Amino acid sequence: MDGGAFGAGKAGGAFDPHAFIRQPHTLLRFVSWLFSIVVFGSIVNEGYVNRLDETQEHCIFNRNRNACNYGITVGVLAFLSCLLYLALDAYFPQISSVKDRKKAVLSDIGVSAFWAFLWFVGFCFLTNQWQASKEEDNPLNEGADAARAAITFSFFSIFTWVGQAFLAYQRFRLGADSALFSQDYMDPSQDSGMPYAPYTNEEDATDAVGTYQQPPPADAFDTETQGYQTQNY
Repeated sequence: MDGGAFGAGKAGGAFDPHAFIRQPHTLLRFVSWLFSIVVFGSIVNEGYVNRLDETQEHCIFNRNRNACNYGITVGVLAFLSCLLYLALDAYFPQISSVKDRKKAVLSDIGVSAFWAFLWFVGFCFLTNQWQASKEEDNPLNEGADAARAAITFSFFSIFTWVGQAFLAYQRFRLGADSALFSQDYMDPSQDSGMPYAPYTNEEDATDAVGTYQQPPPADAFDTETQGYQTQNY
């Protein structure tokens, strides 16, 4: 954006929901948010099964409770992270300080890359445990679709978070227009160096007026020149 800083315009403008929704990084956050719901929702609802001769339910991924816990934990935390950064995206154009904008963009790069790594680990972990699952542990093949959905959307989430990190890096490279944004923003109401005229009391004003002298009247110059006579040659 022309005259902007880190992909947003000057602070103080009205919030435009249509422009906010059309931003690529906002769209990716919505997609990542939905994918995280699918992952932890699938595991919570259908990720635990039991044999016909058992009453206790076990994780559908090779009866490994850690696999289910990992998928649920990463999904829920990714869900909350998406909401947090969606709120930050909405507030971002109102940030006046370039340094604060830079910190926000750098945090976006780091968090997005971190979640992409966690989703990669989750995809590998869930896939490995699903392949190691024994048929006799789930003879009716219950929850198989939910397990595949969790694995599939864990895989898709890797790319959505990598995309967010890439878009944040592009915003970081845009930098800021130093002619429009100051590096250290200060509220004008708190600036003690405002160029106001110094205060003077009435006595000082009276003294200043008293020392003023009126210029001599114009007749004084006429009187001095009256004695001058021209000579005819």
